[in-house]
Amino acid sequence: MIFVLISVICSVTVAVLLKLAKQYGVETKQVIVWNYPMAVALTYFILRPEIKEISWDALPFPLYVALAVLLPGMFVFIALSIRYSGLVKTEVAQRLSLFIPLLAAFFLFHEKLQGNKLLGIGVGLLAIICSIGWRKSLPTVTLSNKGYKNTLYPLLVFIGMGIIDILFKQVALHVTIPYVSSMFIIFVMAMLIAFGLLGYFIFIEKQIFSGKAVVYGLILGAFNFCNILFYMKAHRALPENPSIVFTGMNIGVISLGALVGVLFFKERLSWLNYLGIVLSIISVLIIAYQ
Repeated sequence: MIFVLISVICSVTVAVLLKLAKQYGVETKQVIVWNYPMAVALTYFILRPEIKEISWDALPFPLYVALAVLLPGMFVFIALSIRYSGLVKTEVAQRLSLFIPLLAAFFLFHEKLQGNKLLGIGVGLLAIICSIGWRKSLPTVTLSNKGYKNTLYPLLVFIGMGIIDILFKQVALHVTIPYVSSMFIIFVMAMLIAFGLLGYFIFIEKQIFSGKAVVYGLILGAFNFCNILFYMKAHRALPENPSIVFTGMNIGVISLGALVGVLFFKERLSWLNYLGIVLSIISVLIIAYQ
């Protein structure tokens, strides 16, 4: 379980770094770009992907391209969600995104619908409504309205992270290609796309190149990689109990994220938001229970 704890801390630290970067005036879009060179380097030198032995004709390039586009795109939405909705709601939205691949498993891949999972999904939907719901007064639908963004960005994080999870599961089905090798190729493609975005930010949007963003980004990439690495190690250490890893990771991130958001960043939550956090933990427990 020490691997789960380290993964939880790294996951929440990623969100904290994005929030701190915004607070100190560092351009988060550039921070996200520099996350990928570090992720690529650590994947190559630590996980040692077997690139030379890959049959390139067998690679699922459409899946790779989709993930390479979505990964940096979702980081942008996560940063915007943290900015407008706070750390707590963003972490809850990310963790509750597990319901999208669960629904896909039932309705697209025809997995048997068990009672506990159906109940967990129902509780999770209530948790989503409570956690990222509207403010007391319904705002007009305009992108300049903070109340609208308060709901929009966590919702996009919820949907986007769920789609990414489905795509990664599809990549894992290609058993002829080692999963680590697929991860490495996807990270490299995402890095190239991110550098293209950096060029757009600087030459089209006229952003000033930020050295601080490079530092924040490299640190962010290290924690993002460690989050994935120790999550994998936890599953390998407990191969017969994946539900323990799954439950510990999701509840840990929701709980620690809420604690950090409320205590250190003084985020304000309504009683409905607190109810959403409790319901999200309950829903994870129900789904993990066999």
